[in-house]
Amino acid sequence: MAEGQVVDLAALRQLKAQKAKPTVLVIEDDETMRAALKRILETDGIDVRTAADGTQLGAALDNKMVDLIMLDIGLPWINGFELAKLLKEHPVLKSIPLIFVSGHTSDADVKQGFSVGADDYIKKPFDIEKVRRAVQALLKLNKV
Repeated sequence: MAEGQVVDLAALRQLKAQKAKPTVLVIEDDETMRAALKRILETDGIDVRTAADGTQLGAALDNKMVDLIMLDIGLPWINGFELAKLLKEHPVLKSIPLIFVSGHTSDADVKQGFSVGADDYIKKPFDIEKVRRAVQALLKLNKV
């Protein structure tokens, strides 16, 4: 019949694995913290996009929707509370789960985080396993 291989099974498996990967957007102005969160999530097989602030949001979302957003509060230009409110008012982005990861740890900050649409709030410094559990729980809840 056919002389050549019709389907490259290794390439097909690799493509399937890439498609199955959930995507998380980390918006964090501190480069070290952004890199740490990226490393933690990538270790768990998650595709990670990053942005240093709200002005980079459009580029981070370019061409591909994300399954979860992790957001700091102390961002330049527009703080995390304001950015979360904008995201939750957007017709397409409002359904994306949101986790605040912040050094703002007062009860008022946590309460405000949930009032603007957060699904979880992780205080810095954070426990790596707590971050992993929170991310996996929201991805699973949203069937990603």
